[in-house]
Amino acid sequence: MVDLESNRQYMIRARQVINATGVWTDDTQTLANERGQFHVRSSKGIHLVVPRDRIRSSSGIILRTDKSVLFVIPWGRHWIIGTTDTDWSLDKAHPAASQRDIRYLLDQVNSVLRVPLTEADVEGVFAGLRPLLAGESADTSALSREHAVAHSVPGLVVIAGGKYTTYRVMARTRSTRPSTAWVRPSTAKSPSASPTTYHCSEPKASGRWNARTQLAAESGLNESRIARLLNRYGSMIGEVLALIRDDPSLGVPLPAADDYLRAEVVYGTTHEGALHLDDVLCRRTRISIETFDRGTESCSEVADLMAPVLGWSDEQKAREVAHYLARVAAERESQSMPDDETADGARLGAADIVPVG
Repeated sequence: MVDLESNRQYMIRARQVINATGVWTDDTQTLANERGQFHVRSSKGIHLVVPRDRIRSSSGIILRTDKSVLFVIPWGRHWIIGTTDTDWSLDKAHPAASQRDIRYLLDQVNSVLRVPLTEADVEGVFAGLRPLLAGESADTSALSREHAVAHSVPGLVVIAGGKYTTYRVMARTRSTRPSTAWVRPSTAKSPSASPTTYHCSEPKASGRWNARTQLAAESGLNESRIARLLNRYGSMIGEVLALIRDDPSLGVPLPAADDYLRAEVVYGTTHEGALHLDDVLCRRTRISIETFDRGTESCSEVADLMAPVLGWSDEQKAREVAHYLARVAAERESQSMPDDETADGARLGAADIVPVG
């Protein structure tokens, strides 16, 4: 394994390894010097985020199009519109949405809207790849969304296929019904021995939800803010509120992304492992797709909040901001390109790793 932060290499040993590498399954199977029982095709799906007031509806919409399923889903103060389903053979780490993709979704949704949307209504765009089990069809929308499991070589289990909305089921397949390959040899020899069953459970926050009025009074935040934090952090909300209790300035919203408190930036860094500016803006929060500026108006303040936690110098902080701005510029350029090839080339114009001084 190579740590991209330090460029150090590490040897990791294990009795059993699960290869759950999605669209990289074909590549990683070859590392075991075997041809592999599965082959995966990448299907790109893109989604648009628009403000809630752009569509006058109290419920979502799901329709079938010629190429995919069209859905319009209410999401906080926004709508998510998706999705496309097209073959992708370019850079797997950063699938790029092209102008053709965006216009396709707008055309589809406008066919059922009374007031049509335009590209100016789009706050954010995000794209992902489905790791579909390869089949005979040339059309990715016709390929199976099911997953499959194989024991390709001793000590290696490969799980392939599936999609984002079934990953919990896929994980449960491997954790609650392990094969004898997961049992130590001394235990597996006994016919009466059975593998340990590991159960996945969801953290329960119902008690906190019922106490949201009290939490609001204790924290100084309004009840709607507490409700939002509960929806995001569940039973971990106490850790976020503790940061505000210790430093009341963290209870203030970010001016350019006021859905989010300053405490959420710090929490993403202290508790959720964020190491870089884009970790917080793109992954620990959704600022990069929920604001028209794509997070560029918030990035300096977010960097200021992260810097003391991570020990950044002023020079490193400036590099983080410059890296994020370049990323947004590359994404915007890719979304103005006419097709996948030109969009991919534009997106790859931004470096993947933030330079460290």
